[in-house]
Amino acid sequence: MNFFRLLISIFIGFIFISCSSTKPKSTTPIPPKPVSVVVQAEEKTEPIPMVPAKISLPEIKREFRAAWIATVANLNWPSRNDLSSYEQQEEAIQILDALQNAKFNAVIFQARTASDALYNSSLEPWSYYLTGKLGQAPEPYYDPLEFWITEAHKRGMELHVWINPFRAHHTTGGKITSNSIAHKMSQHSYQLRNGMYWLDPSATEVQDWVSKVIQDILIRYDLDALHMDDYFYPYREYHGGRDFPDHKTWNDYLKQGGQLSRADWRRDNINKFVHRIHQEIKREKPHVKFGISPFGIWKPGFPAGTTGLSQYDELYADAKLWLNEGWLDYFSPQLYWKIGGAQDFNTLLQWWENENTMKRHLWPGLNTIGVKNVSNRTDEISQQIQATRRIIPQSTGVIHYSVNGITKNTQMLEMLTEMYKEEALIPATPWLKANLMKTPHLQLDNAGDYWHIDWQNSDMTGVRQWVIYLKYGTEWKSTLHDFETTNKLIPKSLIQNNKEHLLELVAIKAIDRNGNESEDLQLIKVGDTFLQAVEKPLQAKN
Repeated sequence: MNFFRLLISIFIGFIFISCSSTKPKSTTPIPPKPVSVVVQAEEKTEPIPMVPAKISLPEIKREFRAAWIATVANLNWPSRNDLSSYEQQEEAIQILDALQNAKFNAVIFQARTASDALYNSSLEPWSYYLTGKLGQAPEPYYDPLEFWITEAHKRGMELHVWINPFRAHHTTGGKITSNSIAHKMSQHSYQLRNGMYWLDPSATEVQDWVSKVIQDILIRYDLDALHMDDYFYPYREYHGGRDFPDHKTWNDYLKQGGQLSRADWRRDNINKFVHRIHQEIKREKPHVKFGISPFGIWKPGFPAGTTGLSQYDELYADAKLWLNEGWLDYFSPQLYWKIGGAQDFNTLLQWWENENTMKRHLWPGLNTIGVKNVSNRTDEISQQIQATRRIIPQSTGVIHYSVNGITKNTQMLEMLTEMYKEEALIPATPWLKANLMKTPHLQLDNAGDYWHIDWQNSDMTGVRQWVIYLKYGTEWKSTLHDFETTNKLIPKSLIQNNKEHLLELVAIKAIDRNGNESEDLQLIKVGDTFLQAVEKPLQAKN
């Protein structure tokens, strides 16, 4: 009997053990590894665990807002060619400050007007427009291009170096001297009937020379882009309606068995030149953008109903091909006409956008100085900016010609300040090599009525700007800062007893010089009595 009871006990125990082993496991998730958080308070400072939640930051507004700074004929800067170095610098600072206050983010600075240099060059002479004498450096000495780059970058603005590739001398540039490129390259330089000198764009020696000048600028200066205007072959009116006198290079081409027509041969040489410069820029400095601002009409009838000069037939510039092929990073056709009429701004912009098969930046040039046949220039420019935002919303932006139309016109400046009231980053250029940026480290300290925020990055390579995000209740606010700025004072609260207005979160992102955002960020949570600084970067919506 006892033996029978023992067997029953063993059997029941076996069943109990079997049931226990097949019982479903708990579905409660294993807590993630805690993130180290530093708590700062008056009474203690010690690490505590924290599991950060994912956050979504608001998208940063992006828009290209630029102005041309024309130096030829002292149009914009310097205002005269007899100013001292100090006066020149003061004028430059006034222009940059006015643009910064209106929340512009780029300037297109003309550093080579006519085979001259507004920078220290061993290849071409100092510009007549700096000192009133070709080949004479500013006194006391400074490098104008370096100054403009430094001051623009201090203000979080890009500096695009604007060159005129083939003009050898301008009628306002003083006398031709032994220093003039028009003299040194006289075998390929021709005087036009209006007094200008022009280098033969189809001469190999000329193209090699311009390439050498560009390479010199690329190597020695921290520019953000290389920019060319609409002057390839000269406008016929410059030569009294006559054809360009490139007989020597044309005859050499025919002797070598050339089969193209003269017009096609000229276009082919310009095409090869544009493609070459684009490739050389990318080999030397891949992050530097290449931009061209051609005449606004490709050919009459394109689009239908459009009339006017044909750059294809007169300037021998097949700008449509360059855009189709993506031989540039941004394209800025000079759409200097009003909305409506035979050269309708909106129609032309839409046509160029339809031709933008490689999806490069399309930032049209606006005639801010004076659109013809409009009763209210300021209102016209406002409508054109709005049209650009509507037609090209994915990469909006414009270039204003020129800065005088902004800084010397109070009404225009006020309108643009309102149009650009929100800070904006330049649209990103994803096809250019991005810089891998390390996440900056945030520190936040109690400073009376303010939070004192500091940030730094152990490797500043590639960082051009910072974006600081502040969250008050449910509202995010963001501010842009140039890469040299690494601290900020933030008011603790507008209304101390209203928690919706208390600063709750601070976040930071790094921006590289092509507008790309760092993929992660660092977050600081602000409490009523303590700070929680998350040391591990959090993934955020990009």
